[in-house]
Amino acid sequence: MSNRRMPRRNFLGASGASVLRASSAPALPTVALGAKRITRLIAGANPVNGGSHSTPRLSETMLRYFTLERTVEFLLHCERQGINTWQSSYNPKVRDALLRVRDRGSKIQFICLCPTARGEDVLQDVLALKPLAVVHHGSVTDRLFQTGNAQRVHDFVKRVHDLGVMAGMSTHNPNHLARAEDSGWETDLYMTCVYNVTRTPEEIEKMMGDQPVDELFLQGDPARMLKRVREIRKPCLAFKILAAGRVCGSPKSVEKAFAFAYSNIKPTDSVIVGMYPVYSDEVAEDAEYARKYGA
Repeated sequence: MSNRRMPRRNFLGASGASVLRASSAPALPTVALGAKRITRLIAGANPVNGGSHSTPRLSETMLRYFTLERTVEFLLHCERQGINTWQSSYNPKVRDALLRVRDRGSKIQFICLCPTARGEDVLQDVLALKPLAVVHHGSVTDRLFQTGNAQRVHDFVKRVHDLGVMAGMSTHNPNHLARAEDSGWETDLYMTCVYNVTRTPEEIEKMMGDQPVDELFLQGDPARMLKRVREIRKPCLAFKILAAGRVCGSPKSVEKAFAFAYSNIKPTDSVIVGMYPVYSDEVAEDAEYARKYGA
């Protein structure tokens, strides 16, 4: 997700207007995902869905900004900037936005997380949108692994395959990634969060002797996850490379995060980045970093 400019300026302007521009841009580098090609920069949907990974007020503000109409505008702008794939959980706004952009001729591809973060099974609704792939939701994955129910994740992957769709698993924990791969699960791809924000309270207490107020972002986590990513031959989609805005105090730090991610994933991998284009055209900015470092 992205709230990257918040440390430097007010969150909302007087109008709350979008700064998206109606322009086209050079092509982005792509990689194979099954029989399709996906751009090495994929648009994430945490800002669209009000998932700031920061404060409840910020999450609510993001959700209020991304009306259905602005979500449609955002997706069309992503496509104009060369991004050909969107990743999101399922909800009615996501469904309606996809249907509207497709009605307007958009070819943007869709990778969906399922079940929802609350564990709701919406697979049949997801399949109606003809997703490129369906990926088991990362926070649900990690809860199931932590409670000894990892087989339920594997069963979901097999169920998606049986329905004729590419299947994957998302996780925030590099050990869960390794376990699924070492066990020979029939995954086509993985979504890999570079920050392990689903550690249990017991794990955190053992590490730190205390509990954080909210999610824990550790500086060494990206290197730990991306080391695992490089050990896996299947495509991986690295996400939260900007630490939910925490490493975005300046354009230089944003660029540094993109450079680190692309230099530490495989040439067959992509990154997923959420964008919140209120004060600057983050879509165009991030696309330029993908051209520079992801080629």
